[in-house]
Amino acid sequence: MKKKVLGCLCILLATALVLGFAQALLQPKYMTSAREGALIAEYYNETDRSHDVLFVGDCEVYEGFTPPTLWEEYGVTSYVRGSAQQLAWHSYYLLEEMLQYETPKVVVYNVLALKYGEPQSEAYNRLNLDGMRLSASKLRAIRASMTEEESFASYLFPLLRFHSRWKELSAEDFEYLFHRDRVSHNGYLMQTEIRGGTSDITPVPLTDPSLPKTSMEYLEKMRLLCEEKGVAFVLIKAPTNDWKYHWYDEWDAQIAEYAQAHDLQYYNFIPLCEEIGIDWSTDTYDVGAHLNVYGAEKLTSYFGRILVSEFELEDRSADASLAAVWEEKLAVYRAEKAQ
Repeated sequence: MKKKVLGCLCILLATALVLGFAQALLQPKYMTSAREGALIAEYYNETDRSHDVLFVGDCEVYEGFTPPTLWEEYGVTSYVRGSAQQLAWHSYYLLEEMLQYETPKVVVYNVLALKYGEPQSEAYNRLNLDGMRLSASKLRAIRASMTEEESFASYLFPLLRFHSRWKELSAEDFEYLFHRDRVSHNGYLMQTEIRGGTSDITPVPLTDPSLPKTSMEYLEKMRLLCEEKGVAFVLIKAPTNDWKYHWYDEWDAQIAEYAQAHDLQYYNFIPLCEEIGIDWSTDTYDVGAHLNVYGAEKLTSYFGRILVSEFELEDRSADASLAAVWEEKLAVYRAEKAQ
């Protein structure tokens, strides 16, 4: 009897190991292409989770704000928990999870994704959810995010989704089977290419100017969560110069009204581009849709002054152990930028 039980346990263990290996092999690695898919998981590699500022939001934060700049110029520590098309419910559950690990002084949320009231696609859901560790927050995020065609189980066991990917396997899948390189700088994904944009934008007229009820409900949940934790909640709209990411005046007015009603600070950086120093001929890598590193440093420097003055953030550069960590981060950041 004991031998039978032991035999069954060995079979179960072997099966689990084989399935675990297959899942690790078949899941996308996001190391050399679609690197934004690696961003969510990188947060767990942080050894010191005592950031002054946490950013949440879509590509406009992970390509628009550089934590190394905030440290170098102001002695402020920060992390960008951004991801591609991070919708309001993604942001809420990521924030809920992060506030289990740390309590920052300020949470900054970029409002562009509030225009979406429903899940958009499995591809973007995967970029936001697959990198999260298993937790109650992740389970709730999956339920809030799934499209009708998706399976809840496939998020718990990604092998169910990627089992047929064996046809696409490359050397990258074997090289990064059990480890990942760091692709970001505290969540900032560096872009150094220069492809100038144009200021001649003709946006598509709005059919319904109201921001969706669902996204505004999650914005309120984020506000209440920060209030409960004693964290300042700040709303921003990052600058852009592309019709696909146009921020309509009607949306802006709704966010401004919401911020005023709840005594929040809201900074729309679009009309401040000239004051910030952004030059759309040199500070974008994709013809005005997003900032490159040169534009991101300008925006971060400008916003850093606001954070320090309005929210009384201290310069922590005199902390020797913290400074040593950030000097190492700065060295890596400068090296990539120099390349």
